[in-house]
Amino acid sequence: MSEAKPIEVAVVGGGCAGISAAFELTRPEHRGKYHVTVYQQGWRLGGKGASGRGPADRIEEHGFHVWLGFYENAFRLLRECYAELRRDPRECPFADWRDAFVPAPFVGVADHSPDGAWQSWMAHFPPVGGLPGDPLTVDNPFSVSSYLVRTASLLRTLLLACQARQGTRPDPQAAGESGSTDWLRGEGRRAPSASEITEAIARLLKYGVLATIAGVIEAARLLETVVGALARYPENIVLRLLDAIRTNAHRQIDILAEQDEEIRRLWNVIEIVLAGLRGMIRFGLAYDPRGFDVIDEYDCLEWLRLNGASERALNSGFVRGLRGLAFAYEDGDFQQPRLAAGVALRGTLRMFFTYRGALFWKMRAGMGDVVFAPYYEVLKRRGVSFKFFHRLANVRLADATRLASGERPYVEALDFDVQAQVNDGREYQPLVEIHGLPCWPAKPDYGQLVDGERLEREGWDFESFWERRKAGAKTLRVVNDFDFVVLAVGIGAIPHVCREIVARDSRWRAMVDHVKSVATQAFQVWMGEGMEELGWDYPLGSISGFTPPFDTMADMRHLIPQESWPTKPRAIAYFCGVLPDPMTPPGDAETDYPRRRRDEVRRNAIHFLNRDIGHLWPKARRGPAEFRWELLVDPAEQKSPGRDSQHDESRFESQFYTANVNPSDRYTLALPGSARHRISPLDNTYDNLTIAGDWTDCGYNSGCVEAAVMSGRLAAHALSQFPPHEDIIGYDHP
Repeated sequence: MSEAKPIEVAVVGGGCAGISAAFELTRPEHRGKYHVTVYQQGWRLGGKGASGRGPADRIEEHGFHVWLGFYENAFRLLRECYAELRRDPRECPFADWRDAFVPAPFVGVADHSPDGAWQSWMAHFPPVGGLPGDPLTVDNPFSVSSYLVRTASLLRTLLLACQARQGTRPDPQAAGESGSTDWLRGEGRRAPSASEITEAIARLLKYGVLATIAGVIEAARLLETVVGALARYPENIVLRLLDAIRTNAHRQIDILAEQDEEIRRLWNVIEIVLAGLRGMIRFGLAYDPRGFDVIDEYDCLEWLRLNGASERALNSGFVRGLRGLAFAYEDGDFQQPRLAAGVALRGTLRMFFTYRGALFWKMRAGMGDVVFAPYYEVLKRRGVSFKFFHRLANVRLADATRLASGERPYVEALDFDVQAQVNDGREYQPLVEIHGLPCWPAKPDYGQLVDGERLEREGWDFESFWERRKAGAKTLRVVNDFDFVVLAVGIGAIPHVCREIVARDSRWRAMVDHVKSVATQAFQVWMGEGMEELGWDYPLGSISGFTPPFDTMADMRHLIPQESWPTKPRAIAYFCGVLPDPMTPPGDAETDYPRRRRDEVRRNAIHFLNRDIGHLWPKARRGPAEFRWELLVDPAEQKSPGRDSQHDESRFESQFYTANVNPSDRYTLALPGSARHRISPLDNTYDNLTIAGDWTDCGYNSGCVEAAVMSGRLAAHALSQFPPHEDIIGYDHP
C-alpha cells in the first residue's frame, strides 16, 4: 500500500512568522503529512530580522534587535530548534541557545534635567526565576488580575524608594494606632469584607495618616489587598482609595521632586502606574472577555491623561522610552506619537512583570546567525525546500464565477519573478562559516548564480522592492504545485502582491487602510576607544527616549569577539529610530528611491553624531558640535594599512547604515482603532490561504518577534490544528 502524498504548503516569506509556521508544520509528530517549500526574495532569510556579515565579518543588522524576557513563544521554539540541531560544542561556539544569548539587565531612558540638559537614567532589572521558554506554572501570569496585583505591588515599591531617597525609614507606628491596617493582613485571615475595607479607608483619611509618605505606603499596602480580590469590592471603593493615594502622594512627593532628580523621575513613573491602575479598574478590564482590546480605540497618552496622568509624566523619559521601543510615530513623524492604549498597556505589563531570566536578552552575533541559520539547518534536515531569489508578484484567486455553490474562494496560482538562476539548476547554498558559526553574508554569493559577475557588476539589488530586473518568471498552480499557502510577507507588501484580494474583499481593504507601517533608519559604528573612555559608564546598557531621529542606542561591545578585525575595535554601538515618510509616496518605477533614503540616513547620522552624541558620550566630541571622526574604525584601512585615511565626517562612509523602506521591511504600527481591522491567521474566508506576521490579529498585536512567532504558530494551527491554542503562550483571544 503506497503512502499518501504529502500536503504541499507554500510558505511565502522567510521572516519570523513564516519560519515559525514551517517549523510547526514539519514537526515529527505530523509524520511527514506536510511538505513545506519556503519562497524567499533575495538570498537570505529573516525579513525585518535579517542580518549579514560585511567587511571584516562585521555584523550588519536592520536595526537594534533584542529579545525580551517575556518572549515565551519565540524562546520556546528556538530552544527546541537548538536542541534538535545538536551542534557539537567542540566545533561550533553556539551549540546551545544559552551560548547564543546574553542577559542584558541594564536598561535606561534619556530624560531632561530641570535645566534642559540630557541625562541618562539607567536601571538594573534583577534576574527573575526560570528562563523564557521554560514550562509555565499552573498560574497564568498573563491575566489582567495578575497584572493588577503586580502593578499594585510595584506602586508600593516605588513609594518605598521615594521614602528611602528622602532618608527616612518606614515607621510601623506612622499610621497611628487608629489608622493601621495590619489587622487586615494577619496570617491565614479571611479576605476582608467590603464594609471592613470601607472602614479602613475612612480611618486612613480621618486620622490624617496619608499626610506622610509612610501613610501613603500604608494605603498602597491596603490597595494590594483590595486588587488581590477585586471582585469582592465595589468599583467606587477601589477608585476612592486610588484617588486618595494619588492626591496625597502628589502633595508629599511634589515638594521633594523639586529638590531631588531621582525622586522626580520616580514620581513620573508612580503617576503612570496610578493612572494605569485607575484605568484598568474604571474600564473593567479584569471582567471583560476582550481584556486590553477594550481600550484599543484610545491612544495610550489620551487614555493615561483621561485617568489622571499629568502632562509632565506623559512627557517623561519613561513614557518616551517605551514609545521609542515601539517606533510609535505615525508616518515616522516625531510630532505624531500614536499607540493604541491596549497594546501599550499589555506590552508594558508583560515586559516588566512576566520576564524571566533577564528583562532584555541580547544576541551574541547577528540575528541571522543566532536565529535564522539554526532554523534553516533544522528545516533542511526535515526536508523543507527553500527557493531563494523568488519575489512574489501576485496572489491569484480563482474566478468567482467558477466557484460551486457554497464553495469558498481559493488561491489558484502564485506568480513569482525569479530574480536569479542558480548554476546547473542546483539549490542555492546561502550560508558561510565564520569562526565555526554558520552565518548569512551581507551579499549573495554571485559565484553560484548564472551570469553572477554581470549581476554584481550591474548592481542588481535583490532585496529592493523597486528592483524590477529578473532572470525569469514562474507560476505555481494549486494541486499541481501547492495545496495551501501561508502568506508571510509584511503588511506593506499586501497591496502590491494581493491586488485581487484587496479589490474584492472589503475586510482586506480595511486592513490595508488602517494597519499602517513606518519606515525606520539605523546605523552602527565601530570605534577605537572603549565605551568608558567615551564617557559611557554602564555595562552593556541600552537606552531609549533620546533625541530624534535616533532615539534608541545599544552598547554592543560583546559582539567584538565574533567579528574578524586584524586590530579589534574597542566599542560597537547601534542606533535606530523612525524615518519620516515623504509627502508623496514613491512610484513603483523610482528605482533610485532606496539610495536617496539611504543618503538621507547618512546625513541624519552625521548630524546626530556631531550635535547630539555628546550628551551620551561626552568624551566623543572634539568641540560642542563636532564628533571625533578618527574614533571610527575603517575596515578598508585595516585591510590596506598604507591607505590614506580621512578624519573628517567622510569617514562615516566606512560604517554601516540603512534605510528600511522596502514594503516588507517597514515596522508594523498599532495605531488607535486599528486592531479591529486586523485579520487573524485563523480566518477561513479563503479555503487554502492563511496569513502570518506581526500585522495579523495574533493575540499580541505589536510589532515584534514574539507577535510574529505567535502568528506563525496560529497559521500552522489553521492548517493542521496543531499546536493547540493553549500551547500558544499568551494567546488569550476567545
